[in-house]
Amino acid sequence: MGKDFRGKPNRGGNRGGNRGGNRGGGRGGNRGRGRGGIGSKKFSKPKTTIQPHRFEGVYILKSGEEVLATKNLAPGESVYGEKRVSIEENTQMPNGTGDVENKVEYRVWNAFRSKLGAAIVNGIEHIYMKPGSKVLYLGAANGTTISHVSDLVGETGIVYGVEISERSGRDLINMAKKRPNLVPIIDDARKPQNYRFLIPTLVDVIFADVAQPDQARIIAINAEHFLKNKGGFVFSIKANCVDSTAKPEDVFDDQIKILKSYKLFAKEKVSLEPFERGHAVVSGLYKPFKKKGEN
Repeated sequence: MGKDFRGKPNRGGNRGGNRGGNRGGGRGGNRGRGRGGIGSKKFSKPKTTIQPHRFEGVYILKSGEEVLATKNLAPGESVYGEKRVSIEENTQMPNGTGDVENKVEYRVWNAFRSKLGAAIVNGIEHIYMKPGSKVLYLGAANGTTISHVSDLVGETGIVYGVEISERSGRDLINMAKKRPNLVPIIDDARKPQNYRFLIPTLVDVIFADVAQPDQARIIAINAEHFLKNKGGFVFSIKANCVDSTAKPEDVFDDQIKILKSYKLFAKEKVSLEPFERGHAVVSGLYKPFKKKGEN
């Protein structure tokens, strides 16, 4: 068998096969492919569609697979290299005479780069923010997730982003120049008294992603300053930053107890696996119960 495989059959086979096969295959085969022959439907590009998510201001982009997306508040601009997709949509004319087609740009929301995005993909029930909401964002970093929150709340909403790092803060400030609903605050989230004059109104929700041992206390003291009664909170807990020797579930439970002592009552807890290891997002309400005698 070895001799036959390496010997004469190869000579004749290569000559005949190359001449006949290349002629027939190259001419006939290439012609068929060039004209959209066999396999043309199989490899056709899937149609890209968009549909609303159950959270207002969030969308599901479908193009072979389903991904989260937000409507880009700064069309033509990406924040962290995320994919942008323009989709033609019908918009009604102001005078009601008919519809006009225009392109709307959406930004893919990468759940591996965003704690809030991962929580939404993993089925969190409440994020307490929607178009028009006022949001205090603690731990804005370079602007990855907060840019999607800016998209979500839209032109009628506002996002106050607090970030302690001057380096990350420069990126945040540059991004905010193109997003009029985003107010960058370069300060320490542990000292809300420093920036209380920059937030002139109570907010609807606090989102916190601050990797510090006293994470729960940080969101609590900001709630005391800025969160309206019965306002929402969304809290990303990094267990390793609180106690690297304890089990993550024990850390999450302890943080929830601390929140409760500050009248922040958790309603749900969602693991961020497989997007983030040792992380969970907790959401709930601030002072949800009426005092005796209140209407």
